[in-house]
Amino acid sequence: MTSNQQDDNRKMKTGTTDNSPSLIDPYGRRIEYLRLSLTDKCNLRCFYCMPKGFKDFEDKEDWLTFDEIERIIKAFTELGVGRVRLTGGEPLLRKNVDELASRLTALPGLDDLSLSTNAVLLESRADKLHQAGINRINVSLDTLNPERFRQITGGELQPVIDGLMAARQAGISPIKINMVAMKGINDGEFIDMVEFCLQHGFTLRFIETMPMGSTAEDATDHYLDLQTVKHKLSEKYELIPGMMPGGGPARYVQVKNTDLRIGFITPISQHFCETCNRVRLSVDGVLYLCLGQDDKVELRPLLRNGISDEELKETLRGAIGLKPERHEFTEKPQQVVRLMSMTGG
Repeated sequence: MTSNQQDDNRKMKTGTTDNSPSLIDPYGRRIEYLRLSLTDKCNLRCFYCMPKGFKDFEDKEDWLTFDEIERIIKAFTELGVGRVRLTGGEPLLRKNVDELASRLTALPGLDDLSLSTNAVLLESRADKLHQAGINRINVSLDTLNPERFRQITGGELQPVIDGLMAARQAGISPIKINMVAMKGINDGEFIDMVEFCLQHGFTLRFIETMPMGSTAEDATDHYLDLQTVKHKLSEKYELIPGMMPGGGPARYVQVKNTDLRIGFITPISQHFCETCNRVRLSVDGVLYLCLGQDDKVELRPLLRNGISDEELKETLRGAIGLKPERHEFTEKPQQVVRLMSMTGG
């Protein structure tokens, strides 16, 4: 055993290690939410997430199989985790996502299964995903301008719009638009996106850029404090306090006399670490305890070496003891060397 493994074992002893049905981290936070990456590949190249030309993806033989995923999720649900979000990369690049969704929604204790997607492949899959139990989705959409969309993502806008409309037609609700606010890129489009969401009945969430991996410098260069965005919106709309079910990090307002809720996700200007209730599982089975730190536990080798279900749950209980108090994006903006796409955001 290496010294690092010994250190990790000592840390893991500080987590929940009894037979409690809940996962409580060393800071008293109850872990109820898992973000599950189905692939680290993506069919777009948003410059703040994955650099152009990047090809250092995980080998498919290292991906968790659907059986392994189901086994891990079952263990998490038995420990009180009731919400799972399928992410990537772009999760719809993984074949048979609807089959996996059906298997997961059948697990006792899983109350909510959702999906984050860029919607490029959503048009033809929305009905099957909804039938499989995915009732709500988040869609990354930073601009409604086709040329600017190409600039940001390297892709085409129309398939995303078509996917959104198909999801709405399929009955998926709520549909949340995730718009990363970027200085000098899309900071003139916030009103347009509000009007788009008002027209189609979508929820809108603005997100600050986060410095991660080789894209950290670009993210920092285009960082925009969301208080600025909120101020711009308040000049046109009367914003009142709002709420949105889901337990996520967004702070919501509502446009008065409408159903539109607007969320602000502020990992930099007003971090929400004190209420963090989530962990992340990468496609190759690495359990990351914080998006902005490198604390982790590798589950895939344990699964493939015959760990029992009870041993797996004990490992998860102990792993929560590694969860740090907070990220350090501001103090150490280039500390996290992995790309956003590796942990699913």
